[in-house]
Amino acid sequence: MVRHCEAIGNVKRLFQGSSDFDISETGKKQLEYLKKRFAGIPLDRVYTSPLIRAVKTAEAVIGGRPLKPIPEKGLAELDGGIVEGKPFKETFESIPGLAEIWDSHPEDFAPENGEKMRDAYERIWNTVKRIASENPEKTVACTTHGGVTRCLLCRILKGDISRLSSMPWSENTAVTLLEFDESLNPSVVFYNDVSHLPKELIPARSRLSAFMGGEKQ
Repeated sequence: MVRHCEAIGNVKRLFQGSSDFDISETGKKQLEYLKKRFAGIPLDRVYTSPLIRAVKTAEAVIGGRPLKPIPEKGLAELDGGIVEGKPFKETFESIPGLAEIWDSHPEDFAPENGEKMRDAYERIWNTVKRIASENPEKTVACTTHGGVTRCLLCRILKGDISRLSSMPWSENTAVTLLEFDESLNPSVVFYNDVSHLPKELIPARSRLSAFMGGEKQ
């Protein structure tokens, strides 16, 4: 599981969600390092969220291999509805109670005209489990989003969506390695690893725990 590189929405502090923002200049540099990381890793297939920031990340993961990224809607980020594509700080402050829900009880996040977090949580798990079932004995990469990886890891490591707020966000291009046994039981080998990136390519603004205009503590 690979989170997409930095995109324009990360730079501008927008609720990126299902908005199809392109990658940033920093994102382009991050992909060069990600490409090097994956150069020697055998891959059978690469699945990607259809959003451009994930597709370009998939292309870097593939590198020179004779593979094409496979679009998978189930790997897409949650649709933010009324907050989609808008600035976090101004938008969340304008809707009473929304900031508290997002920060402390994200499992109850259900934006008007968008996707409920609880629905996304199930959708993500069902998608990844299906991909695993379709690729026995294979090594597969999935390029996706911060919220997707967070929900997936919460399920595997924490056991319940009510603990989602305690699951840290991943950095851009962070890599998580999962293994599934024959019964499709998952185990986490490592998660949210960005050892391939130099420190200057991990912008503080992309660390999302203090989203209201600030930087991650």
